[in-house]
Amino acid sequence: MTIIDGKETANKIKDELKIEIESLEKATGKVPGLAVILVGENPASQIYVNSKIKSCEAVGIKSFHCILKDDVSEEELLKKIEEYNNNVEVDGILVQLPLPKNIDEKNIINKIALSKDVDGFKPENLGLLFLGDEKSLKPCTPAGIMELLSKYSIEIRGKNVTIIGRSNIVGKPMAGFMINASGTVTVCNSNTKDIEERIKEADILIVAIGQANYIKKDMIKKGVVIIDVGINRNSNGICGDVDYKDVENIVSYITPVPGGVGPMTIAMLLKNTVQAFKNNKNIGV
Repeated sequence: MTIIDGKETANKIKDELKIEIESLEKATGKVPGLAVILVGENPASQIYVNSKIKSCEAVGIKSFHCILKDDVSEEELLKKIEEYNNNVEVDGILVQLPLPKNIDEKNIINKIALSKDVDGFKPENLGLLFLGDEKSLKPCTPAGIMELLSKYSIEIRGKNVTIIGRSNIVGKPMAGFMINASGTVTVCNSNTKDIEERIKEADILIVAIGQANYIKKDMIKKGVVIIDVGINRNSNGICGDVDYKDVENIVSYITPVPGGVGPMTIAMLLKNTVQAFKNNKNIGV
């Protein structure tokens, strides 16, 4: 079994981005800028935002951050996004999710300029992903998974790829990536009949359902590659959607939780911000 080390891979990407940003600054006199908006005082969200800001500083991206009270109106939040849309120093805008119930996430995502959608959540960017557009801004977690598979030279072409979970953030865009890489893709959800048969067929299994230790060794075939996107808390601490200890002698490759997919998500956010900068400045077009 080979452990797919997301932390190591993410750090290498950050090192490469730092060098690229230094080169871009020499050529243009400017650096990429990322605006992060946090609404409320959700402790987990605060940790994520602080991590993103520190990562920006580490690679040379200028960060703009705005913290709004949890009773902020949707109108006020939309106004703040519009300010960043019009700020030429801001190349990417990220609104930390989840948002308070009085705010429609769809309206917020739609307000972000397409060229600054570094989360890759806008419908247009999802469409560009399926069309294989190399310069589009892609959802960070699925893009990070593709980087990991590439780094470990894991072949996708012709493989049976089973994705458990059909969210707009992971499952659906992940399917687009895998289709473009010539995988044979099955996307399962809670209504899928004979789901265990679909899981058993997988050469590559991507699990993103938020159920602690859901995947057991009797559900998978020997030699499967497992990408565990889940982050759950139980009595033993943090765990994934895959029972790591139970499957470790069956799989060929697996991402640990933590230290697998998670670090890659932030690395790809930074990469998207640099791509947005180049797109906005017509560099490499």
